Amino acid sequence: MLLIAKKITTVRIASLSAIASLSGAIAATLIGLSPLSARAEMISHEVAVLQGLNKITARVSELHVPVNQPVRFGSLEITARECRKSRPEEMPESASFLEIDDHKENVEATRMFTGWMFASSPAVSAMEHPVYDIWVVNCMSLDEARAAEAKKAEEEGKAEGVQATE
Repeated sequence: MLLIAKKITTVRIASLSAIASLSGAIAATLIGLSPLSARAEMISHEVAVLQGLNKITARVSELHVPVNQPVRFGSLEITARECRKSRPEEMPESASFLEIDDHKENVEATRMFTGWMFASSPAVSAMEHPVYDIWVVNCMSLDEARAAEAKKAEEEGKAEGVQATE
């Protein structure tokens, strides 16, 4: 009987050890580290691509935020301090260090968020705001951002032309 209890205890300890190492691997993956390598290299980019939800109107907007240049979204002022993207041969991930301030009339600006947001795990570090949600979608170069803006403007022009002919 004592031998059986000892084997069960050994199995339980081994199971707990496996669970602990698995949870460590999951946490490492969430912060962009591979359990095999000390640090996954990420490439810095000049523009953070974010999406913002206005919870009142249920409208989602795409925002191109150049690094170190504030962009307004409603009453929010968003400044991306850094935007990094994983290398193409690695697991896809984009992360941006954001500073988000809320500017309301006749009230001093309130810092709503400071920190890293991850495209693959928006809930890991989310901004708490009653009206707006912001999350990271991608990081890109200035040239890619300009091309995306031009394509968007062209598509909007075509859509307006279709509406005018109807």
